[in-house]
Amino acid sequence: MIRCIAVDDEPLALRQMLSYIEKTPFLQLEAQFMSGKKVKDYLETNSIDLVFLDINMPDLNGMELAKSLENPPKIIFTTAYSDYAIEGYKVNALDYLLKPIEYDDFLLAATKAETVIKKMALLKTEFKKTGDYLFIKSGQKHIRINFNDIEYLESQKEYVCIHLIHSEPVRTLIRLKNIEDVLPSANFMRIHRSFIVNLNHIVTVERNQIIYSKKRSIVVSDTYQKAFKTFLSNHFCN
Repeated sequence: MIRCIAVDDEPLALRQMLSYIEKTPFLQLEAQFMSGKKVKDYLETNSIDLVFLDINMPDLNGMELAKSLENPPKIIFTTAYSDYAIEGYKVNALDYLLKPIEYDDFLLAATKAETVIKKMALLKTEFKKTGDYLFIKSGQKHIRINFNDIEYLESQKEYVCIHLIHSEPVRTLIRLKNIEDVLPSANFMRIHRSFIVNLNHIVTVERNQIIYSKKRSIVVSDTYQKAFKTFLSNHFCN
């Protein structure tokens, strides 16, 4: 079953979406919302597979919500306006349904989502933390990665690219949040929705940028600047 939620601030449109979900055998409704802000709060503590998300909502519109989520579920946008289509694909939306929505179109989009989500489940990375290293599954290989060999980690949609000091990057199918939970917090810090850095390998900090030896710079986003500045002040020597 694909666990989903429906979001629309218009009662009639929401009821139609709920009826479509109910008649689709592989969908399981977990919750319904008429507010984008409430959805964001819900997703911080609940794991789901798919969101049917209206774009035009008064408090926090669907596009803003999608951009604000660090590890978003799959999204199918629903809207009465066609001019959001390109922007929708920029946030990796699976599909874009134009109101009024016919069930045939809904089912086509939902089936597409089912295919993608099931494929992700089959390919889902297995990783195991042991002492000061991880075993990461990349393709058909299980690769041992020492924490100290990690320079930084970069989210690339459904994948994470682990950039290493002395070898080629390792790309693995997993969410950045899942790896973050097992990294030693004394050595690693999230500094952007798409980046976690190894604090031990930072060469230079210039304004709000972290610079590594390979001349790769990563911007510390506004959300994480306070925590990073605290780290710098604790390690600053006059």
